[in-house]
Amino acid sequence: MRQLWTVLPYFRPYRTPMFWGLVLVILANAFSLANPYLLKLPIDALTANTGTDPNVIGRTVLTYAILIVGIALLGNAARYGMREILNGLSRRIEVDLRNDFLRHLLRLDAGFYNRTRTGDLMSLATNDTLAVRQAAGPAVMYSANTIVNFVLGLGVMIWISPSLTLAALVPMTLLPPIVLWFGRTIHNRFERIQEQFAALSTMVQENLTGVRIVRAYAQEAAQAREFDAFNRDYLKRNMHLAYVSGAFHPIMGLLTGGAMVVVLWYGGRQVMTGAITTGDFVAFSYYLVLLGWPIIALGWVVNLFQRGAASMGRINRIMATRPAIAPPTSPHPPPTGAAAIEFRNVCFRYAGRGDGAGMGEGPGGLEEGDERRLADTGTRVPEPGRLVLDDVSFTAEPGRTVAIVGPTGSGKSTLVSLIARVHDPTSGAVLLDDVPLTDYDPADIRARIGFAPQDTFLFSARLGRNIALGLDPTLPEAALHQRVRDASVAADLHDTVEAFPDGYRTRLGERGINLSGGQKQRATLARALATDPPVLILDDVLSAVDTATESRILQGLRNELAGRTAFIISHRVTAVKDADLILVLDEGRIVERGRHDDLVARGGTYASLLRRQLLEQDLAGAA
Repeated sequence: MRQLWTVLPYFRPYRTPMFWGLVLVILANAFSLANPYLLKLPIDALTANTGTDPNVIGRTVLTYAILIVGIALLGNAARYGMREILNGLSRRIEVDLRNDFLRHLLRLDAGFYNRTRTGDLMSLATNDTLAVRQAAGPAVMYSANTIVNFVLGLGVMIWISPSLTLAALVPMTLLPPIVLWFGRTIHNRFERIQEQFAALSTMVQENLTGVRIVRAYAQEAAQAREFDAFNRDYLKRNMHLAYVSGAFHPIMGLLTGGAMVVVLWYGGRQVMTGAITTGDFVAFSYYLVLLGWPIIALGWVVNLFQRGAASMGRINRIMATRPAIAPPTSPHPPPTGAAAIEFRNVCFRYAGRGDGAGMGEGPGGLEEGDERRLADTGTRVPEPGRLVLDDVSFTAEPGRTVAIVGPTGSGKSTLVSLIARVHDPTSGAVLLDDVPLTDYDPADIRARIGFAPQDTFLFSARLGRNIALGLDPTLPEAALHQRVRDASVAADLHDTVEAFPDGYRTRLGERGINLSGGQKQRATLARALATDPPVLILDDVLSAVDTATESRILQGLRNELAGRTAFIISHRVTAVKDADLILVLDEGRIVERGRHDDLVARGGTYASLLRRQLLEQDLAGAA
């Protein structure tokens, strides 16, 4: 339950509505508890004045009836206001918590996401925040309702008959240990439910994202069976909670029923001896019934609090995660124009299992057996602890283009991820204008970089908005559109977009599914160019386009690259032959460096790659 204390700061902005909500709780219960006493008065009048004029008695009863109706109307109005204010307050807290959760997630480093399943985070942002909202709203409201009802009602019952009140409370002595045991059990079982729901969410997300792969390998039935097993386990855990929750209400009912038996026996004797009046007995019984419902509802309240505590504990574990890459206390101001980027004796290894590669290279979050399956497909998996980059040193001069080539898994994408501080080197340093990148605010560095990854990602929004992602949204509409159009022309995308019925207003499906692979890559390239960045990183961004389109794009990029420090990763030697410096990576080490003509003349690894690709082109042309 102590996990719920971390929700208290979220109540602070809403102290005024919280105060008035609690005032209405007191008023609603005060009006509700007035009715039994108003019922007692005419009953006592009837029993004490049996010979009184019937008209007088009738007027008396009518007066009390009108009072009872009026008090009931006031009580229900207060109860409506109580619900409206406190439940509305909890909705606002849910929104604030979810916003803070997302803002925190956006600050976390790439390693966190490689270790954490998307389904877990989706479950936390939806199911768990809902459970916290129910604890912060309905549970708080009914707790306050129970406390006020119990205190006021018990006070009136003691005033009517202290001895009868004491006798009625005897069965209630069993309440604390029962509530404590049920609370612990519900907490543990709900936490297991949420864990399984996260696993279920992950499986749904993966199957929907990878539905084409599932179909390509005819695995629909196998995936459905695996999902059914997860789903049945989720059902079993829910049923275990239902057994416990279902038992709580009958047990509470037995306690209140036992108290009513005591009242009937002992209270009846007090009426016969004249210790209390008939009206007192009726009012006392009414108060006991009114107290019985909050006691029974206490089980539901305990359930909500324990669910909320379990969910808040899961959220707190994520919120307590600190980003591995954080801004320094006094960040160095970033350079205003093109700057030199130097790698000085850089070594890098991934921290451990599941800490997959950076910007598009290597899988992350591997489960047992995944390495074998990926090896079967020819994908090279980074081994945890193995050096992905080994003593890498070079300098990219301002306004120059550096190309990086090499076999799959040689560390190309990891290298450029260090420039954007997606990761920091294990040893050595990356410097910007002779200042270590760690001395800059990562946000300032990333704002200067246009990044086009091989693994494209487009949002489910209009195409133009995707391209304008990094632009200042306060720019005039015409200026935004012009920047988007110019970037699309440079990426050889404009003519394609103009052929769409809605042009740049074309709404994309999830991850841009209604675009071809080449169109998605060109849209990603246009997005990188639209911000006019001083540093440009193109990570094999032309792998999905044909050679003719590649040639047109490279021709257009020559002007775009002028004055920028650019890094181009490509498997095609033809895409990098005009670079000012070409680095050939193998097993994380630079094995060759130089310009295209020099590297070809040496007859080494680069020349071998060129001959192989030219042969492949000749064979493709002959076919």
